[in-house]
Amino acid sequence: MTAIRESLVRYVAVRRALGASFYEPALALGHFVDLLEREGAEFITTDLALRWATTPVLVERATWGRRLSQVRGFARWMNVIDNRNQIPPAGLLSARRRRNAPHIYTEQEIDLLMARAAQLRSRTGMRALTYSTLIGLLVATGLRPDEALRLDRSDVDLVSGILSIRESKLGKSRFVPVAESSRVALEHYALKRDQLCPVRLSEAFLVSERGKRLKAGTARSMFVRMSRAVGLRSATEDGRDGYGPRLQDFRHSFATGRLVEWYRAGLDVSRELPKLATYLGHVNIGLTYWYIEAVPELLELAAGYLNKNCPGERP
Repeated sequence: MTAIRESLVRYVAVRRALGASFYEPALALGHFVDLLEREGAEFITTDLALRWATTPVLVERATWGRRLSQVRGFARWMNVIDNRNQIPPAGLLSARRRRNAPHIYTEQEIDLLMARAAQLRSRTGMRALTYSTLIGLLVATGLRPDEALRLDRSDVDLVSGILSIRESKLGKSRFVPVAESSRVALEHYALKRDQLCPVRLSEAFLVSERGKRLKAGTARSMFVRMSRAVGLRSATEDGRDGYGPRLQDFRHSFATGRLVEWYRAGLDVSRELPKLATYLGHVNIGLTYWYIEAVPELLELAAGYLNKNCPGERP
């Protein structure tokens, strides 16, 4: 058995150990490895991946895209093992909008953003207070940014530390418990908010310097400015936002952090994942599995867990 086929065996075993049947992709990737072996290729290349993905001629382009996507997942795995394996760029064959790779914030980056938020100026001082709390809330809970902004005062139980997320994505509601430190921080925010904005102009929990609900577009623009100020996003000549970390990436960082903790603790992640999916409000656990493929460190940890706990098998 060649080294790359042995790696495929391990990759398939990891995916199955995490709860996926992975039957069709395993067969497809077995055929892809057949091509690599015929070509005498020791590493995955984008050219060979494209050649294999487009081999069926009388099929829709979406089929090519699906085949290349299967190779891309395996290529990410192989790239962790040896970076000479190329990862085919997303969007080469599919007409569908590709999902952005997540930015996983480091503790230092979070500290920089929190410090910058605390320095924001406004007439009442509300801007610094609200943006510091917004970022802290996203870091601590993994909420979607719009979920945090839609919170009403009645949705935040400052006694029990439970947030009520109402009719979120696809109309799904859920309860989100927060740690005691987060509950105390939210309680502090509510007290300061009511001191700085004594006249209630909105039922929103997080408010602007004018005491009204913070708008998503405003929050995004302010975060772009903050990101540039701390060096996480470069300025553009045309004044547009450009590319860089987003508010949504705090959610990705939260999910990834939980998964990393579980792997390092030796827990069975396939059993823990449904809990994380429920907490995050994912309607499909496949959305939660996505983090494992999207973040190289998780692929490496998954491999380590498998080596200790799960026997491999030929795909």
